[in-house]
Amino acid sequence: MLDVRRLRLLCDLARLQTIAAVAAAHTYTPSAVSQQLSALEREAGVPLLERTGRRVALTAAGRLLVQHAEVVLAALERTGAALAAVRTGVSGELRIGAFPSAIRTLLTPALVTLGEQHAALDLMVTELDPAEVPAALLDRRLDVGLIQDYDVVPLDVDQGLDSVPLLDEAVHLAVGSPAPTTPRDSGTLRDFRDADWILATPGTLCHTATLQICRSSGFTPKARHRIDDFGTVLALVAAGQGVAVVPQLATGRTPEGVRLLPLPTRRRTRAAFRQGAAGHPAVAAFLSALPQTDPTTSPSRG
Repeated sequence: MLDVRRLRLLCDLARLQTIAAVAAAHTYTPSAVSQQLSALEREAGVPLLERTGRRVALTAAGRLLVQHAEVVLAALERTGAALAAVRTGVSGELRIGAFPSAIRTLLTPALVTLGEQHAALDLMVTELDPAEVPAALLDRRLDVGLIQDYDVVPLDVDQGLDSVPLLDEAVHLAVGSPAPTTPRDSGTLRDFRDADWILATPGTLCHTATLQICRSSGFTPKARHRIDDFGTVLALVAAGQGVAVVPQLATGRTPEGVRLLPLPTRRRTRAAFRQGAAGHPAVAAFLSALPQTDPTTSPSRG
């Protein structure tokens, strides 16, 4: 009989690539993870890992087992959701991960609704960049989270996750007025190739998207400031400190003196959760409480 906890470790190794990373995700020691994976190999009766010095890789049998293990783990998630559904009312802890502008515009009204309708539900929100949410869900540090992608940075959702669409919004270049560029400003992105740019922290989705948007126009932006909060970004743009790429959701509190130039890309937001968890009462209640928002027609929301 294959141990489910060990199957989860094997799936995490396929995702995280190193035993050290798996150990950190589970607060185990690397030697403990290695021992559990060796025990799983004995249970399976075939080699699952190829070890070369300190490096490990999955064998063909290991990759096959991961595929089947993902199905097993999703079935267990559905089972847990079904058991939770037979309880009276929606209760327990729901851990939510989201980015700041969504916390202000989407989550706050949802939290109020959930609090009014399900007083026994214990809600905990953690601010996370969308790029960090999938790992937090798979590591079971979150129950639901908001993930994103841009046309220029498509998202390949892990097979252990499911998601539902939430928003599809326009993306703008925020510039000061007058714009910090050449007098002959035609409003195209290349006109701002020599401007100072306000970029997000490297490694975040917004930073990656801005780089890709600029590179598609033939230049790499010159960073003057690195700011992750869009409210602060727009204040700096208004103060003449640079230009920045901002999504529609962040423009509801645009200061005077900031112009928004449309860019030929869009950003999509989805609510994600572990595969099989959609039927969990708390997850279902959360998804139902999210407001139906169309940022393309409601620019006042921010």
